Amino acid sequence: MAELAETTAMPKVITFLSSLLQRVAESNDLSQQVYPQKVSIFHGLSRPTISIQNYLERIFKYANCSPSCFVVAFVYLDRFAQRQSCFPINSFNVHRLLITSVLISVKFMDDIYYNNAFYAKVGGISTEEMNLLEVDFLFGSGFQLNVTPTMFHTYCSYLQREMLTQSPLPAVDPPLNMARLQKTHCCFNEDESTHQKQLAV
Repeated sequence: MAELAETTAMPKVITFLSSLLQRVAESNDLSQQVYPQKVSIFHGLSRPTISIQNYLERIFKYANCSPSCFVVAFVYLDRFAQRQSCFPINSFNVHRLLITSVLISVKFMDDIYYNNAFYAKVGGISTEEMNLLEVDFLFGSGFQLNVTPTMFHTYCSYLQREMLTQSPLPAVDPPLNMARLQKTHCCFNEDESTHQKQLAV
């Protein structure tokens, strides 16, 4: 099993997603110095020493989940950020938000998956904390877990565009959540009847 994990190529979605989240977290870290931000259950006492890229690679290596789960986790993170705009993604909460969104996406997407205790170990937190984070994330995102194929493709395309454009974020602005970052390019209409990308005005 370990040999299989070592020979499996790291999917590009890991690089795309980590790059995007790194930029969002760094921007919000800077704005936190000017605009105070609220603390949530996802907020750690200190910044984790592991990078977002390495953390996602660790999850992929040990959790054995499909690459599509990371795209769905991105959708869930975006939904959470839109509904919980007072808790912007930053260096203190991004890792816990990631392990939680991946855990939930795996449960929704994959037929076979590890339990919360395993994900807690991979994520470097206790099982009790993993359980609390999962419940809080589900309530925070309004239990909106369905991702249609059109929406999935929209988010994949967005991640690819982000890697191509790599537009720099403003140095100090009000707290930036993923919803606001996406609105600089496009916003996603999740109305089940339309699923159209709309240009932000």
